[in-house]
Amino acid sequence: MGLELWLDASQGVWRVISVEDWAEIRRLHRAENMGIRAIARHLGVARNTVRDALRSDLPPRYERQRGPSRVDAFEPAILELLRQFPNMPTTVIAERVEWPGGMTVFKERVRELRPLFQPPDPCQRTHYSPGELAQFDLWQPDALIPVGFEQATKCWVIVGVLGYSRFIGAWMIPSRAAHDVLSGHLRVVEQFGAVPRKVVWDQEGAIGQWRGRQMSFSAEFSRFRGTLGMGAVLCQRADPEAKGVVERANGYFETSFLPGRRFADVADFNRQLSSWLVRANNRIHETTKRRPAEAIFEDRGSMLSFPPVLPDTTLRFSTRLPRDHYVRVDTNDYSVNPRFVGRRIEVRVSLEEVVVTCAGTEVARHRRCLARHQSLLHPDHARALRAMRAEAVVTSAFAAAVEERDLSVYDRIEGVG
Repeated sequence: MGLELWLDASQGVWRVISVEDWAEIRRLHRAENMGIRAIARHLGVARNTVRDALRSDLPPRYERQRGPSRVDAFEPAILELLRQFPNMPTTVIAERVEWPGGMTVFKERVRELRPLFQPPDPCQRTHYSPGELAQFDLWQPDALIPVGFEQATKCWVIVGVLGYSRFIGAWMIPSRAAHDVLSGHLRVVEQFGAVPRKVVWDQEGAIGQWRGRQMSFSAEFSRFRGTLGMGAVLCQRADPEAKGVVERANGYFETSFLPGRRFADVADFNRQLSSWLVRANNRIHETTKRRPAEAIFEDRGSMLSFPPVLPDTTLRFSTRLPRDHYVRVDTNDYSVNPRFVGRRIEVRVSLEEVVVTCAGTEVARHRRCLARHQSLLHPDHARALRAMRAEAVVTSAFAAAVEERDLSVYDRIEGVG
């Protein structure tokens, strides 16, 4: 017998037996070996109440029986509307059934009935097979990262978690631009040691969006996943539960990695993060009761191997080098060898570097600057510019030293004048 509520009528007074009374009755009987009559006298309750408490292994729970409601008469009409239109707003339902009362009780009833007609969310998963799925997300730490030139900014971190082993990979990137997001994505997949068969993403601009009932991936991400041979799923908006594994990892970073840390730059952040992830992936995971660093071997056994050629995630563009011999990337200007002014150049931008080539010859290589509105002159290019100016001065002096013939000589020869 599992009673949830007892009413005691000892001494003509009715009262509800609380959980504390139930626990105390069982303690007195089990620990103190007190009899039923002694417990009843000690607590001032009826003996039958003591007997019922000792018989029940469940604590008492108060449940009020719901009485008749004004909404009951409208429930058939509500059910019919929800059967045809499961996502119809509650306010529209109230209008259609001509509900005359307040909205609070009406909303509660619709909230109870709506799940009967909504199919389960296909993105919800409670079990993952090895190598089946990895969830990805962009996390922005609440920390200002120094980027040089007395500037600091908040950067983004690509976070990926394998569904089966719960192995976490992460890498900080400077922006949400497609080339940076996909470069960070590739770094995390390399941390996994193999390619997951399918990845789950939010609707990021660099990844893709839902258009109507169809997932539309960006051209950059389509090339990226096509090269790796992996599938992808986009979550619907306002549906964080669809990728709850990686959302919990983000919270884990917030509480266990970030507090008390200082970072010199993005590279220092990634060094500290990589070191911390080694320890994090060797802890016993609360859900799986296993170490992700050990369980990942089962994941890798069912994941895809890396292709012979990895996807090119760098930003590439071509332009003609202007007279000032600088090329602009984001808001910064990077110098190029001035001897190639007017030539067609190719620019390649990675997470760490900006490299410029001309007809296959490297003409500039800079460390990528994450500060804004800076002009970066390489020392080699400054020396080349000084050498070109010196050559120009010598050429001008030589031209001035050459004898100039008097043109009137030609007039006399021709008999003119």
